[in-house]
Amino acid sequence: MLVELGVRNLGVIAEARIPLQGGLVALTGETGAGKTMVVEALQLLSGGRADPSRVRAGCDEAVVEGLFAVGDTEWVLRRVVPATGRSRSYVNGDLSTAANLAELAGSLIEIHGQHAQQVLLRPSAQRDALDRFAGVDRTRLRELRDLRRSLLRKLDEAGGDERAREREIDLLRHQIGEIDAVAPQPDEEQDLEATEDLLAGAVGHRQAAERSLDLVGGEGAAVDRLARACDELEAHAPFAPIADRLRALSIELDDSLSELRSLAEGIEPDTERLEQVRARRHELATLRRKYGESIPAVLEFAAEARARLNELSSLDQRREQLRGQLDEIGAELDAECRRVGQLRRRAAPKLAGAIRELLVELAMANAQVEVAVEDTEALPGAGEAVEIRLASNPGAPPGPLQRVASGGELSRVMMALRLVLSGGPPTMVFDEVDAGIGGEAALAVGRSLAALGEDRQVFVVTHLPQVAAFADHQLRVAKQVDGTVTVTTVESLTDSDRVVELSRMLSGSPGSSTAQEHASELLEAAARARGR
Repeated sequence: MLVELGVRNLGVIAEARIPLQGGLVALTGETGAGKTMVVEALQLLSGGRADPSRVRAGCDEAVVEGLFAVGDTEWVLRRVVPATGRSRSYVNGDLSTAANLAELAGSLIEIHGQHAQQVLLRPSAQRDALDRFAGVDRTRLRELRDLRRSLLRKLDEAGGDERAREREIDLLRHQIGEIDAVAPQPDEEQDLEATEDLLAGAVGHRQAAERSLDLVGGEGAAVDRLARACDELEAHAPFAPIADRLRALSIELDDSLSELRSLAEGIEPDTERLEQVRARRHELATLRRKYGESIPAVLEFAAEARARLNELSSLDQRREQLRGQLDEIGAELDAECRRVGQLRRRAAPKLAGAIRELLVELAMANAQVEVAVEDTEALPGAGEAVEIRLASNPGAPPGPLQRVASGGELSRVMMALRLVLSGGPPTMVFDEVDAGIGGEAALAVGRSLAALGEDRQVFVVTHLPQVAAFADHQLRVAKQVDGTVTVTTVESLTDSDRVVELSRMLSGSPGSSTAQEHASELLEAAARARGR
């Protein structure tokens, strides 16, 4: 419910902070006092269009905020409307879009007025109302419909342009064949690079080895001199450790010369092998240029191409599989459509009758109501096209609500529907739902609103004392003019204040004792009607 409403600089309202309670709340006041501004404030909190012209003259911006509570959860919704520029929306102090604000507010408050934010005009809302009345669960219908759409999309993707598919198959086969013909190995390029370096420099390698062998192991070269040095030192005890180390170096040097000689003898110039290595490297470089930055990337491309080729080659089988699944889902969907359609068509005249009975009590005795259920191309048999039709006057054929119902009539139809369904958000607002009625009809409207207020918070903007008398709480909107400035105030009325306000509504003379007696009688009669 709406716990508190704050309004600043909106129209004639300079500043108003209104604590609120549950049940039926009547909003009354003289014509032009500013009741519309209170409803407009609620519409702004619901994400309604922000009109900068509604900002109070001489002010920079208008601000509306409301504290809503459902159970232990609270929301603070805030809307700021500048005199120039875009409006701003806030949820619990954080910036939000008007769309997000409207989505949240849609679960908290519903406004019914002179064709403003009439939820009932939406075809989906009328269908949902019938489904709720008939106890229709559309979960499986939606699942099957979505599954069929998914299968149709996959079947379409599996079809496509046959010539384009053949072209892609040919290209994939060529690419895979080109890679397979070369048959690259992951680490092959590094080995080939080393081999090419060896073969390309074979002559130079041999010459370098021969020169090194001569410099180190030739006659009178390093090996011989090192041996003579060891012989000289071995005869002298002080140098024995040094001699041992030189002997070890001599042995290591002999091993190195032996290994160098063996390696050099293994290097033979091979022009034919060198050309083969270079040709192989060229093949690998060509693959990398076409299919990846490295040979592993080329191999990955080949794997993906094979998977795609298998997919394209098996499309006929895939299509047959999808068609089989589609036939199964289609049969189940058809059965579900028939089940839902039968429930809707059986419940439609019952819902129309229940609404009409309530409209008779709500001063629409001649109203005729139909709930039309028709099929759509998307879901034949399900009766997805639901339309509540109304004829307010005798002899007129029932027509769509948006074309034949006035604002007050539409609000009463919504009220009747809510009474039938016992649903809706925790806060509901009815703006002048009693337009054009009086007497017993006004009492019936008051009783109906009070019934709605038994399990939710209901606001009604009314000029009829018979309706206001049924309220649990009453707010009075009053306009004060000091000659230069007009200010509207909103105050919560005590029991004695309500008698005075109802007297004004009854006779225009709030101080009249007779009018006050009548007002007291109205309040007592309303209390008795509600069993209080």
